[in-house]
Amino acid sequence: MKTKQLTIDAMLAAMCAVLGYISLDLGNLKLTFESLPVLLGALLFGPVDGILIGGTGTLIYQLLRYGVTATTPLWILPYMACGLVVGLWARRKGFALSRRQTVGLVMLAELMILVLNTGALYVDSKIFDYYSFAFLFGSLIPRLVLCVGKSIAFGLVLPGLTDAVRRTFRRKAA
Repeated sequence: MKTKQLTIDAMLAAMCAVLGYISLDLGNLKLTFESLPVLLGALLFGPVDGILIGGTGTLIYQLLRYGVTATTPLWILPYMACGLVVGLWARRKGFALSRRQTVGLVMLAELMILVLNTGALYVDSKIFDYYSFAFLFGSLIPRLVLCVGKSIAFGLVLPGLTDAVRRTFRRKAA
């Protein structure tokens, strides 16, 4: 792995941790932008980097905010899966996705995060004895709306952002 790429991965993982930590938590409704650096790294460098950024950034955030619990890996998994799926698709398309493809891919990734986080919340609530159907599924519609809104915003911002980072890499290499 190139030094520059590793440095960018580390910065994106740190951004993921910070964005996760400063999220707005309202019960089980969480407004966070921690997936943005994971998406950016996966779109730029592929699945391995996406997994590393999502795993490392979310692990740091989980450790800082909650410590280690039995379900810590379940809370990290959604962002690692996001990095994997987005990175695989970006690599398959030669890292040249249209805006429409990016929006669709980001929407798929955000929905996957939503589903996996709901599963983690279910397991966590069963293990730590705070489960209730209303708590788990009562906020599903607002979480889904938030997911779609973030997907559209991220999908519109990421093509320009990835292009700018690539141009910076080319300029610095010359």
